[in-house]
Amino acid sequence: MLVRVAAVQYEVGTDPEANLATGLRMVDAAAEQGAELIVLPEFCNHLSWYESREHARALACRHGDAFLTAIAGRAARHRAHVKLGVTLARADGRTTGASLLYGPGGALLGEADKQVLMGAENDHLDPGATAGPVLETTAGRLGMYACMEGVICEVTRGLALRGAQVLLNSLNSFAVDEAALHIPVRAAENKVWVVAANKVGPLIPADRLAEVGQGLGVPPEWLHGAGESQIVAPDGSVVARGPRTGAAVVVAEIDPPAADAERARHFATRRPDRYGPIAGPPRDRTAPAGAPSLPVAVVRGDAALVRRAAAGGALLIVLPEGSPVTPEEAAQAVAGTAAHVVTGTGLLIGHDGPVTPVGDGAVHRLPWGRLAIITGAAARHPEEFRLAALADADVVAVPCTPREPWELRLGLLERSAENRLNIVAAGQDGPDGLAGAILSLPADFTLWTAWQGPFTGQISHPLVTHVKNADLLVQGTLSPAQSVNRLVSRNTDLVAGRPWRLAGALLEGHQ
Repeated sequence: MLVRVAAVQYEVGTDPEANLATGLRMVDAAAEQGAELIVLPEFCNHLSWYESREHARALACRHGDAFLTAIAGRAARHRAHVKLGVTLARADGRTTGASLLYGPGGALLGEADKQVLMGAENDHLDPGATAGPVLETTAGRLGMYACMEGVICEVTRGLALRGAQVLLNSLNSFAVDEAALHIPVRAAENKVWVVAANKVGPLIPADRLAEVGQGLGVPPEWLHGAGESQIVAPDGSVVARGPRTGAAVVVAEIDPPAADAERARHFATRRPDRYGPIAGPPRDRTAPAGAPSLPVAVVRGDAALVRRAAAGGALLIVLPEGSPVTPEEAAQAVAGTAAHVVTGTGLLIGHDGPVTPVGDGAVHRLPWGRLAIITGAAARHPEEFRLAALADADVVAVPCTPREPWELRLGLLERSAENRLNIVAAGQDGPDGLAGAILSLPADFTLWTAWQGPFTGQISHPLVTHVKNADLLVQGTLSPAQSVNRLVSRNTDLVAGRPWRLAGALLEGHQ
């Protein structure tokens, strides 16, 4: 079942009529290339920049208005599905960021209010009160999400668990790591297709760019949409990508049911009976900050290399799943040092032997901070790392066996980014030449933290030291103290701000 899909990127301003004309022109361009399913960016009716909540509501779309009627008419003209993101004034008084899907007949097939608002969106909009639907269409089973909902795991995970084959993402983002990490990982970790449309051009009124950039300490060019709209396969590979700047229509053919069997196998190793806390009320972190720095090592050799790493100052040493080093050998190797070893089976070993009986994901209080341990197949699932963050872990040790390239190229990087966790992962030889990674949290974090270095356009991305298949000993330094800061933007906490009330699907099996 092949479906031709398009992710459309373009610039949006403060004139709704001009924005509508541009949107219709881009829908026409996508249809001319044969697209049967077309995704437009987020907030395509007006820039997400308002003077007040009342101003936002006055400029919001309403069902049946000229803007949405025109979009519906274009869907009908081209016999295509069209998904877009707008601000929507609802009859109950709420103003939401809504994803809307119009079908080939022009009817509204479904809508989903944005559950996770980003920064100033909290000042002007109301979060979604219900989980978005999975829509059975001639283009496959479709789920919708928007921008910040893809920077954490719960919304996309819930859609995939409820049977979505294709996720449609409308973005309003300046962040370059959306395209590099946050978009493709949602395809790979859920075994779904993702069609993602971002903006280009200024994300705030052009006449305010210099003023706002100076206030944030950011060059104004970084306050533009990051483009790179893309279509991603269920293995995380990008099959089509747009440019960094400039309007574009990104087109590819996809096969929505192709990953159904693989998704079922992938989800079979989830452990939903453990995930209750993810759907529980949030709380602020209560644990104190860990140490500013922590020397660590991945050892993929014998006990002599463990001894060498400890003698070199590593305080945390992680062995791969299947390591031949026994707990007794590990304890002897770190004798006379302050080092701890995480064995390939997930035991935490000090110079006196096992520190405590360890359950997968349990948090250990060590002199430098709080350690969680996640082993084996559990490392492929975002819920396990969310539990570690909810337990105020600073560092996660991951003895694992990587089976697919996305696990080390995307998966663990996203686990670090979406939870603000330092990660040390060690495996046997893996695909794509990688066997593990050391992921350290940077002090530079989003626009809302004073940057120590030049702004790079990244919203949430760890510092990466790869462990290659040929490496037997790799050392690095983590920053446990940085786990305390989870504010990805003003009023937007990566962990406490998760849509916990709507996360019930994560506690159930795959549909």
